[in-house]
Amino acid sequence: MTTEPAAPRVARPPADFLSDKVRSLKPSGIRRFFDMLAEMKDVISLTIGEPDFTTPEPIIRAAVTSLEAGETHYTANGGMVELREAIVADLEARYGIHYEPRTELIITVGASEAVDAALRAICDPGDEVIYHEPSFVAYAPCITLAGGLPVAIATGDETDFQITAAQLEAAITPRTKALFLGYPNNPTGAVLDRGELEQIAAVVERHDLLVISDEIYERLVYGGHEHVPFSALPGMRERTVLIGGFSKSYAMTGWRIGWVAAPAELMVGIAKVHQYGIMCAPTVAQFAALEALRIGEPFVLEMHAEYDRRRQLMTSRLNAMGLLCFEPRGAFYCFPNIARTGLDDETFAQELLREERVAVVPGTAFGPSGADHIRVCYATSYEELVEALDRIERFVQRHPGPAAEQRPA
Repeated sequence: MTTEPAAPRVARPPADFLSDKVRSLKPSGIRRFFDMLAEMKDVISLTIGEPDFTTPEPIIRAAVTSLEAGETHYTANGGMVELREAIVADLEARYGIHYEPRTELIITVGASEAVDAALRAICDPGDEVIYHEPSFVAYAPCITLAGGLPVAIATGDETDFQITAAQLEAAITPRTKALFLGYPNNPTGAVLDRGELEQIAAVVERHDLLVISDEIYERLVYGGHEHVPFSALPGMRERTVLIGGFSKSYAMTGWRIGWVAAPAELMVGIAKVHQYGIMCAPTVAQFAALEALRIGEPFVLEMHAEYDRRRQLMTSRLNAMGLLCFEPRGAFYCFPNIARTGLDDETFAQELLREERVAVVPGTAFGPSGADHIRVCYATSYEELVEALDRIERFVQRHPGPAAEQRPA
């Protein structure tokens, strides 16, 4: 007796093999505009949050020297001990917080890997992680990919985009496991002062939450603001995952070198994710980062001063043309309100690019609470910023909005 072979199954489209959570993620709104302008000429891009400075030459030279010396092998999973010790010494000297370099800090592939590894280490399915928006585009997707549920707290112009303790208190449920903070903030340039942080810390302690604090812009603060790491607050070191890196402060975005610090018991879990996903950060980039900590401070201060000069130009010009903008005291972004033009932020960005060849990012790329705003990055030359602002002003004059059109002459 012969058995007929089973009929072949109908092949499914390749996209059907993707997980539901990946299919639910939206592409980055920043990259979409970046791809659009790549095909256009004479565009001034104020989109990507990347320093226009080249990595300082002594740092590059140290990396080249390491390659010539044959330093082309893996390091320890956690990174070069010398680099971890240097980061720990830097944190202690500037902020008075101490981490054990061998058990409480690891080197990651940029701060982005640190964010991902920390979330994957702590999230069980259904755990709620509260975050504030507008926020960096990766935060909510990374929470989702880790199996957690992102819970957004909207911030706005009325609080200079600062999350408040009262908002945090209202968002907490029995399923809340962690709070994700990103200050100094991308995309708004907002910061949190010590008093605001202490109020948030009191809520965190009362509800026994973990805090993941992405402080990649901690060296880029202005106007007399003093950055306070969340783990430096009383009682917060043992419930904080602190994230930092070299990309923004030292103009080292392409080197992909960051770090994450946490109590040893937490770091055991974060290190597992790092070991199985990455092995170790690039060796040549670690040598570059070590040199950055050794000799890089004058370069950091020089770049900081230039960013501050640009920041003041951007804020004053945007406000003068009626695009109201609070004073950003961190990072290198302005987040002006464009509602007076009568255009939504998506249309504003598209038409500005088409009419004046200036690329900005719609505020809604950073969450719904970014509506009626645009992110303008001032990490480009002062001369280009002047030209870009002139073009934006021309555009705004052509789009005065209904309210302006009704004003008496």
